[in-house]
Amino acid sequence: MNEKPIIDSSAEKILSLAEETRFAPNGIVSRTLLRTANSRVVLFGFAEGQKLTEHTSTQHAVIQILSGECEFSLAGKLHTLKAGDLLYMPPNLPHSVRAITQFSMLLTFSKPESPVSASTNLTLKK
Repeated sequence: MNEKPIIDSSAEKILSLAEETRFAPNGIVSRTLLRTANSRVVLFGFAEGQKLTEHTSTQHAVIQILSGECEFSLAGKLHTLKAGDLLYMPPNLPHSVRAITQFSMLLTFSKPESPVSASTNLTLKK
């Protein structure tokens, strides 16, 4: 994913997610809004019926459903989500998504803290 982010992480910016969301007939459109050393924010627009097959990610993921309705399979269990819902997925959780209606979502990835960093943080707090 070498797409240039819409937001430059060195300066503040306000975006309208509704205006930035793109849809394609019979497709899925993703746009990277922000990328930092430890996180990435991606805006998705799914046409009705489109799906991402089961996969995993090594990162923490927070998904906000912005519009429409979809079905997430999390470790084999189906969940119907709609605008206003928030989903957290820990790293390595098998998941898939299918658009029940045209829908949009905001996906935020964050890298897990490395064991070395975690132990360093604990040491600093003593």
